[in-house]
Amino acid sequence: MVELGRMLRIDARRTAVFVSIPALVLVGIVAAWPTLLPGVAYWDNAVAALGASVRLLGPAAAALGAWVAIREHRLDYLRDLTTRSPAVGPLLDLLLLTAVTLFAYGIVGTIVLAQTALGEDAGRLHPLGLLAGAASLTLHVVIGFLLGRLVEGGPPAGAAGWRGPVPVALGALLAGGGTWLWTALRSGDAWWSLLPPAAIDRVGLYAGIRPGLFADQMLWSLGLATTIVVGYVWSLDRRAALAVPIMAGLAVTVIATAQIHSYGGAAAAPAPTGNVCRHWPLTVCVHPALLAALPDLEAAVTPLAARLNGTPAAFTQVEQRPADQPAGVRDGVAGIHLPDLSPGHQVRAARELRATLTNAASCAAPHHARGAAYTALVNAWLLDEDPPLVPGPVAARRFARWSEGTRHLWLRDHYSGYRTCTLGPSAFAWRPGPPM
Repeated sequence: MVELGRMLRIDARRTAVFVSIPALVLVGIVAAWPTLLPGVAYWDNAVAALGASVRLLGPAAAALGAWVAIREHRLDYLRDLTTRSPAVGPLLDLLLLTAVTLFAYGIVGTIVLAQTALGEDAGRLHPLGLLAGAASLTLHVVIGFLLGRLVEGGPPAGAAGWRGPVPVALGALLAGGGTWLWTALRSGDAWWSLLPPAAIDRVGLYAGIRPGLFADQMLWSLGLATTIVVGYVWSLDRRAALAVPIMAGLAVTVIATAQIHSYGGAAAAPAPTGNVCRHWPLTVCVHPALLAALPDLEAAVTPLAARLNGTPAAFTQVEQRPADQPAGVRDGVAGIHLPDLSPGHQVRAARELRATLTNAASCAAPHHARGAAYTALVNAWLLDEDPPLVPGPVAARRFARWSEGTRHLWLRDHYSGYRTCTLGPSAFAWRPGPPM
């Protein structure tokens, strides 16, 4: 009875792993937050951010699993005093570890999804993406826990080359480090980078996760986890009937691997999305998730549009474009890139648009260095920035004394020189003609 009481107290100790939940939540948030688009509520990217959390949370869960496995394995002789199957105790530990890890993952998911829902959300939520992350974490727990039991249950003390039980910290390090290496070494565009936990970077606003990818990842993780767990139970009970779920798990894993291979390493694909627009004083159109950017963006580009009026770069409409399409003015429409809403996004968009007005090759030519300085003087005026120092101070002082209307007329007459960085001091000796 004394030994049975000790065994029951050991079973009650399992609840101690719940104290790890805050640490797991912190690890998940630290990993997920940098992947979120600043200021943007985009569901596809939110799910990708949860995938990023799994890439760090998984090794942490594996280390926790190994720690529990090694600590509890040394007390298995007490569990053997009961009539229960030798697999029952380890499976209860594994079940509790999985529940703790998934609970922490649920908290991380709630925080990330709430942050998305509170913004101008766009795109669509992928429930299978959440389940794929949960399945991957389950696999990490299984690997860490059973690896801990394997290293602790090695050759008996006194065997050649064996020095006794593996320290708890070392076992946790082996499990966490090994699963982290599996994650870290699978980067780039190779197809195996999409094996769980997948290396999915930020999902752009005009792209979306490929349909079916999350389902294949979930099946891959669950199939492999099933094979490992049932294989472990078979090693304890030696029941022939367990061969069926083992083979089924292997088959699911192989099929899911073939499906993931078919994606060729590309997790995201273009997903055309209609823009939302504001029509006064300019027509400014952005991705629906960036609706909050319209007032500031319009205020940033309107002075530029007014000063370019009447030149070949004049525009009356501004459109956000995907990253694979060039920015610039064409047929009165100015294309810009606006990947997120981090501080200064509107200034960066206006500067990018201004940069497309000049010929980069001509302005980089050494014999146009003086003209490039004058072009920089005009650039500063276009966006109300502080004027730079130029080689010809007389020209700079004259340009500074001109009124807004005079500068506008001057740019219309000298746009070609401005664009190619071929302006000279004589260009600033210009006098406006008499009004027509």
